[in-house]
Amino acid sequence: MKRVIIANDHGALEVKSQIVKHLEERGYTIEDCGVNTTDSMDYPDKAEEACRRFIEEGDYEFGVLLCTTGIGISISANKCRGIRCALPQNAWAASMTRKHNNSNFIAFGGSPHITYPEPVTEILDAYIDAEFEGGRHQRRVDKIMKIEEV
Repeated sequence: MKRVIIANDHGALEVKSQIVKHLEERGYTIEDCGVNTTDSMDYPDKAEEACRRFIEEGDYEFGVLLCTTGIGISISANKCRGIRCALPQNAWAASMTRKHNNSNFIAFGGSPHITYPEPVTEILDAYIDAEFEGGRHQRRVDKIMKIEEV
């Protein structure tokens, strides 16, 4: 079964609903670590919870993180050992982060102030449908991961 973990704070409820519906339509089972109210929630806590579960359980295809801008939650996720979270600005970048960086999380902003040139679901599809190319990109991913030792 294809599993995805998702987490959000209070600033990304609408985009979360769109993404969950879309992923379910694509046949994914969703593990939701996020919130479903507008009550204030600290995005670093949600990022850490999702990333810990992703690493410890190990049977998720990828994770999706959402906050008002996508910035804070992606920064938080990238502090977790083993996580490579991308915040793509369009479908091409989403595809490339999977092909070249083997990103295991993707982040989006949920505020009306954050706009994308394509629907978020199309950006997510570009990410899902891309495959890691390996080769010289594996060498670069290894270098990225080695930075965690600093």
